[in-house]
Amino acid sequence: MKTLYKMRYLILRRITQVGLLFLYFAANAYGWNILKGTLSASLLFDKIPLADPFAVLQMLSAGAVMGINVFIGAGIITLFYGIIGGRAFCSWVCPVNMVTDLANWIRRELLLDKAERKVWVSRNARYWVMGLALIVSALTGLAAFELVSPITIFNRGVIFGMGMGGGVLVAIFLFDLFGVKNGWCGHICPLGGFYSLVGRFSLIRVRHNQPNCTLCMKCKDVCPESEVLFMIGKESTTVNMGECVNCARCIEVCDDDALEFSLRDFTKSKTKGVNQ
Repeated sequence: MKTLYKMRYLILRRITQVGLLFLYFAANAYGWNILKGTLSASLLFDKIPLADPFAVLQMLSAGAVMGINVFIGAGIITLFYGIIGGRAFCSWVCPVNMVTDLANWIRRELLLDKAERKVWVSRNARYWVMGLALIVSALTGLAAFELVSPITIFNRGVIFGMGMGGGVLVAIFLFDLFGVKNGWCGHICPLGGFYSLVGRFSLIRVRHNQPNCTLCMKCKDVCPESEVLFMIGKESTTVNMGECVNCARCIEVCDDDALEFSLRDFTKSKTKGVNQ
């Protein structure tokens, strides 16, 4: 029971991710009207439009003409993640997260994180990829990233059959396992970069209670964006950086009850030189 409690957020994340994929599959296979479409554009209960705002930006760059429902859907999603934490999409919704989490778990078990790094990719690369996707969309008249997005490939693969798309997921798994820790999600994926900008001022945050901390550093070992935990061993404050994915793994592994979900602390924003 204690083990399950320590993994409560991980279990909830997997239920959410698999549950959403099943609802998309059921809409196509059984005609369910709970959630139809894909993660790029959906219809909830046949009434509420939902749209990936980054996909909408790409289509705008490509010169596409879209209906008002698309913009309403993008607005709903932007507002939702803007409040709860932009990159919560990455850890609670995105199906590729299950692949990268597995790779990162194996990395820790095999102590690959302790080995000398042979591959290095800047975390800012995702922002360059985001800008490039918009430029290519404008030049080609197509939503560039949507054509190659592993998220779209995974989502459509579950609904219509994986086919050759499974090879993309295997490549990401191997890259994260043997190349760069959290390489795809934390360094390359432009959608992660987009949602980190959306969530810069979001309300729900992880809070550190400094007096309880014994500096075991388990939180930093499991955190996919360890730089957001800059306050560990230094001060009591909330994680105020948009890069945090709100996965709660740091909360689960902390035996000192030094970390918890809380509302953002707007009075403190020191990040020791790290961009917010």
